[in-house]
Amino acid sequence: QMQLKESGGGLVQAGGSARLSCRFGGRSIFSVHTMGWYRQAPGAQREFVANITRNGAIAEYADSVKGRFAISRDNAESTVQLQMNSLKPEDTGVYYCNTISMRGESSWGQGTQVTVSS
Repeated sequence: QMQLKESGGGLVQAGGSARLSCRFGGRSIFSVHTMGWYRQAPGAQREFVANITRNGAIAEYADSVKGRFAISRDNAESTVQLQMNSLKPEDTGVYYCNTISMRGESSWGQGTQVTVSS
């Protein structure tokens, strides 16, 4: 299974920016089909934020983050990033990195906390 490790996040003021990074290993980058980010607010279910295909051809975003967040990947470094701008208090939550393999296997990181203060 792919091993994922998130970094970044922390406490940010509303209107500010933050950048998350996820490094994956344990398997070849070429085994990955899609890489992305999900988040979970306190008391809520985990929700989709954004994803991108390994070749970068397709990127998708949740409506709530369109125009504010940007996902990118660096296959050479086996990383996927999430640039978050114009942050809102409702963006607060634990952000999880996810990969989907070419065989449909899903892997998750342990998550990183993002707290947006008003």
